[in-house]
Amino acid sequence: MDSGSGGSESGDEQISNSRRDKQPCLRHSTQQIQQLEAFFKECPHPDENQRKQLSRELALSTNQIKFWFQNKRTQTKAQDDRADNSTLRSENERMHCENLAMKEALNKIICPTCDGPRLDEEGRQRNLQKLRMENALLKEEHEQVLNAYYSFMGQSPTSLQTPSLGIGSSVSDPGKQVFRQGTGGPLLDPEQIPQSSQNNTSPFHLKEIQEMEKSIIIETAAAAMDELEKLLQIKEPVWIQSLTDGRYLLHRDSYDKLFPKANHFKASSARVESSRDSGVVTMATKNLIEMLLDSKKWKDMFPTMVSNARNIEVLHSGSLAGSLYLMYEKLQILSPLVAPREFFFIRYCRQLNSKMWIMANASYDFIKELQDASSSLSWKLPSGCMIEDMSNGTSTIYLMLHIEHVQVYDKLLTHRLYRDLICGCQAYGAKRWDASLQRIGLYYYISQLDKYYNVQKLSKKWLSIFFLRLMIDSAEGRRNLMKLSHRMIKMFSEMLSMSSNLAFPNTSELNNTGIRVSLRQSDGLGQPNGLIVGAATSLWLPLSPEYLFNFLKDDKKRAEWDVLSNGIPVSEIAHISTGTHPGNCISIIQPYAPKENKMLMLLESSIDSLGAIIIYAPIELQSITSAVKGEDTTIIPILPSGYIISSDGRLDHKEIGASSSSNTSNFSGSLLTIAFQILVCYNALSDLQQMESVATVHSLISSTVKKVKIALNFSELD
Repeated sequence: MDSGSGGSESGDEQISNSRRDKQPCLRHSTQQIQQLEAFFKECPHPDENQRKQLSRELALSTNQIKFWFQNKRTQTKAQDDRADNSTLRSENERMHCENLAMKEALNKIICPTCDGPRLDEEGRQRNLQKLRMENALLKEEHEQVLNAYYSFMGQSPTSLQTPSLGIGSSVSDPGKQVFRQGTGGPLLDPEQIPQSSQNNTSPFHLKEIQEMEKSIIIETAAAAMDELEKLLQIKEPVWIQSLTDGRYLLHRDSYDKLFPKANHFKASSARVESSRDSGVVTMATKNLIEMLLDSKKWKDMFPTMVSNARNIEVLHSGSLAGSLYLMYEKLQILSPLVAPREFFFIRYCRQLNSKMWIMANASYDFIKELQDASSSLSWKLPSGCMIEDMSNGTSTIYLMLHIEHVQVYDKLLTHRLYRDLICGCQAYGAKRWDASLQRIGLYYYISQLDKYYNVQKLSKKWLSIFFLRLMIDSAEGRRNLMKLSHRMIKMFSEMLSMSSNLAFPNTSELNNTGIRVSLRQSDGLGQPNGLIVGAATSLWLPLSPEYLFNFLKDDKKRAEWDVLSNGIPVSEIAHISTGTHPGNCISIIQPYAPKENKMLMLLESSIDSLGAIIIYAPIELQSITSAVKGEDTTIIPILPSGYIISSDGRLDHKEIGASSSSNTSNFSGSLLTIAFQILVCYNALSDLQQMESVATVHSLISSTVKKVKIALNFSELD
């Protein structure tokens, strides 16, 4: 009994304790709810201080305030979800009704030809088979008519076919093609096709551009223009500035979010190069735009960068406000160790207003097969430049904002000497284009100085900067000499492409030295007649490009490294300044040869922020005199040689003195390319004579490299 009664009392105590723990449900007053609602509209998530303030104002505990806001947020979210569900339900019902209506309309459709009911699948197959039979009959009739015509003319069918370039056709050089403007198909110009194009050795198979495809090309050009405009206008976070050298590079993640697109090359070794730069150019707008749209002028304007260029087809022209071209280009680095890059692309020029133009470039598949065309495949993503007129009424000055953006797939690894320069977006980047264009603009401006200044009224100081000291006293003579020098640079750049690179037998000891040799027959006006042997090599030196340029440009030091000088110094007898830097000039030099030989040397040198060139060619005194007098310079034979200097692309530039003997492998410096050409004979050579000529030019370039290193106290470098 006791135990039973004890258990009953324990149960009653538990029930009373549970009731005591339950708090009474207190409802908030209307005024409290109104104030809480008003505060919720301003701040749905109050912090601890705000909850305490509400607790004091409304005479509620902080937990009550906290729970009320939690419940209110849950209630609001549920109401929003119900509203969204209701909207989606209504939209679903509307789409369901539209679907039913469309199905009913499809069931009532009629044939547009016979106004009868729509054919079923079996009927469509019968009609398709009938059309195929009619097509076969038409082909047979066409062949019968052609055979009858050929029989009547007494000629074979192949002799009357038009030499057209369609799908599957091939030519030796994609740059040697001329297309008929305004038609869907191309037409070859027989005079511009090399002899080697008769065999099917070219990897390029150009597609015939149909009228239907032109609309796709126009859409691609418009999309590229739109993307380029945005890239020109925005900076961060799409463009980020490097802390090491201040260059602007593309931030890949930000770009991909803004312009999502699939990679053109799927290989893991493919990479993207992007750069942005700006500069001031002195050149007339019309001349600049025409040069960029005319492939011949464009190649002539950038001889050290563009080794080949062609206008494939003109889709729209006749106005600077809007032009659309299909183009081809081959870009080069002036070194035999670097393969060129080739692009087939669209170039779209549009004038935004009276003082601003945009030139957009984007690659397009003009060729059927490109996989085996080159060791370096390139795809141009939307790139180009914006040109803004900043003329002040007395001179023509333009601000150019340039963007280069390409995807590259190197089948062969880039040579170690040029790896940092190329992969660092400097070799083919926007800064290189802008630096070259600024130099060319100033070059062009100086050549036209007589249009703006009266030569007789110029001061002696001005004359000493822009005109020859001794021989040149006329603007026409100055221009002729500048044209002759420009042609010399073009011929030198073409030689460095080493397109006729030969693998001579029994010359493995020569090929292992890094020297590339070519043998070619003179093939044009302005070149000496006969067989020409060319050789080039590139090496690294732990010196800044400017130091190396000043050393090679110094006439007093030339005898130290020039193999042909025999220790005899050269002397400059006249020069034309072509830029603000004292080393940018065209010089006429009295070489080391005796004066009775009447031979002079034409030399042009220039340097900018990315590198320098020193190119020269021996020319007879009579030819120089005729050029100065204003006579035709295109017939003067030139065989140029020279030096190309560029940065090695590393960011930790540390120049060391020429007297240092420490290990230089950890220092960045310059890349020096040396190239020579010699005329060996006027007739064909036997194999033995070819070997002797190759050995001669190889010895010449090897000795020059050795002397340059000794003169700079770097003879220990390999």
